[in-house]
Amino acid sequence: MEGIEMQSVTEWAQLNFGSCDLGDKRRTKRLMQVAQQFANNPSASFPDQNELWKDLKAAYRLFDCDQVTFEAIARPHWQSTRSQAQGRCLVIGDTTEFDFGKNRQIEDIGETGNGSGQGFLLHNALMVRAETEELIGVAGQTIYYRRKGRKTTRKEHTFQRMNRSRESEVWGKVIDDIGPPADGVEYVHVFDRGADNFEVYCRLLRTSSDWVIRAAKLNRYILCGETEERIQLKDYLPQLKPLGQYTLSLRARPGQAAREALLEVRLGQIKIPRPQHVSPWVRGLKQPPIATNVIEVVEVDAPDGVAPVHWVLFTSLPVRMFEDAWQIIGYYEQRWLVEEYHKALKTGCCSESRQFQAACRLEALVGLTSVVAARLLKLKSLARTKPDTPAQRVVPKVWLEMLKLARKGLTRVHDLTVGQFYREVAKLGGFLGRKHDGNPGWITIWRGWEKLNAFVYVATKLKLTQ
Repeated sequence: MEGIEMQSVTEWAQLNFGSCDLGDKRRTKRLMQVAQQFANNPSASFPDQNELWKDLKAAYRLFDCDQVTFEAIARPHWQSTRSQAQGRCLVIGDTTEFDFGKNRQIEDIGETGNGSGQGFLLHNALMVRAETEELIGVAGQTIYYRRKGRKTTRKEHTFQRMNRSRESEVWGKVIDDIGPPADGVEYVHVFDRGADNFEVYCRLLRTSSDWVIRAAKLNRYILCGETEERIQLKDYLPQLKPLGQYTLSLRARPGQAAREALLEVRLGQIKIPRPQHVSPWVRGLKQPPIATNVIEVVEVDAPDGVAPVHWVLFTSLPVRMFEDAWQIIGYYEQRWLVEEYHKALKTGCCSESRQFQAACRLEALVGLTSVVAARLLKLKSLARTKPDTPAQRVVPKVWLEMLKLARKGLTRVHDLTVGQFYREVAKLGGFLGRKHDGNPGWITIWRGWEKLNAFVYVATKLKLTQ
């Protein structure tokens, strides 16, 4: 069970922020203090997190400094995450939008949505151990601003679009920043349809990384067979060889109840030719067509009125039999973890409700909340992947002691597993915990954490004054 123990808030702050280069050691020390306050009560406002007026002023002054940037705060965590990689690791990437509202005056901010909001995009890459599904941390991130007034009446030529800054570049930028794996380590980048473009595959090849990427367009042209016949992907899929079937438990979604789906798995091999319109960087590579395996997942006998499951996955990993394909599909199913991370950022840390009035300050704050959210998600991930782990191996002793005080009738807290501990915390937030209730949602989780953190905070203060 090595490596799963949770650090205390002080140890966590030292590990993730102690090496931040902010131009002055006093700023780094202040950042660690702010990070501890944030971790103790992630959803609270800045004034609530910094009770004393002098601490609140110092925190605001910290984020006013030019050297206190998003990257300066978050990069030590990225480097720490990469240094912990062993064996095969999944790098799960996706982009989320931060919208700070349309009525606030925020200096140098960009557009969101259709131009009605203001904010920026944050692209994240989580690193997960492939074998255990254990979250290691955030391996890389980047921020992107949409151009204001980018929608014009003049139609933009494809060549012009490929030669300017594009949102799709965030995938390649983070891939390059993470770089190639160390000796004895494999990176498998797991992406949804937004990453299905030729430049992403080129950058993955150049960093010696593998991929599992969902195909975006079935009408795209591919090369197949020994003759490299050029046909559309949708016309090639009926030629795929069936490998086997399995049953997948689908989680409930808005408008769709949870259900069991019988899925058939099919396999093929293709090459992806270079598109006609590419960026200047790709043009300079002279990259030949890229070979990849194709795994198609098709639902058999879907219920009436329900859209059947249909995934088309590209992967560079070898696939020889059904078990190989099943493992790769399992890697893709882990992609939901990055969506959970985005919820932790926005719901758990209330990142979009922070009232800073300059984009650079909001960036720096998101750098801090990015690391806090990873810590919160790590415990939730552990409760799912290793629920039978004794809680006292993972959770600080003071958390268990305060949970006993907060939850009436809970006596033997030191006998709890991490899965049981997690559900008890959620019950503080209103989760009923009945057999048919499933797992708690983020809202009840954060309500429970807020209550537990209040007990922990008081207990810590009492120990300091004794």
